[in-house]
Amino acid sequence: MIAVTVIDTKDNKVLGKRTDSLNGYTAVIIGVGEKKAKRANKPTLGFYEKNGLVDDKCGVAHIKREVREFRIDAETLSKYTVGELLAGDKLFKVGEIVDVIGVSKGKGFQGVVKKYHFKGSTNSHGQHEYHRHGGSIGANTYPAHVFKGKKMPGQMGNARLTLQNVKIVQVMVEEGILLIRGGIPGPTGGFVRVQKAVKAKPQ
Repeated sequence: MIAVTVIDTKDNKVLGKRTDSLNGYTAVIIGVGEKKAKRANKPTLGFYEKNGLVDDKCGVAHIKREVREFRIDAETLSKYTVGELLAGDKLFKVGEIVDVIGVSKGKGFQGVVKKYHFKGSTNSHGQHEYHRHGGSIGANTYPAHVFKGKKMPGQMGNARLTLQNVKIVQVMVEEGILLIRGGIPGPTGGFVRVQKAVKAKPQ
């Protein structure tokens, strides 16, 4: 048995293109998820209406919730058309190694024991209200300041995180689903970016 994370890609849609002649670079614009069109501002809604990308569901107009650009070469860009669905099975195959980028769960303000796994202080010899403190942060008379990057209490999580070299266990074509080995950053129902692995070793 292999623990996997389910990633839904069936509704991914090509919303536009960036070309050298107009933009100075080549990229494809992908939209994922959905939200009601009335929740978008006028410039955004105008973009969808101009390109015929507004979806009508039970009489209610919907547009894509998240929009991202992916840099690709001009030859690959020419294979895509605006408005087409771009499920994961068109880009990935079983056994491929990928990187998954997402925003980790926010944990709020945390101390050094939870955030950095500090050991903490002793519980004996009259120790009082100092059990989970970080201890001294100073250096000495020289350089007489706290070094940059010192591990201290603060915001934990809610940061962009890249999980490298994870394996695609299965591609469910009809459902538009990718099954990726292990866990990935972010909450259930969150948005992640799956791309070819940058540091993958030869199979």
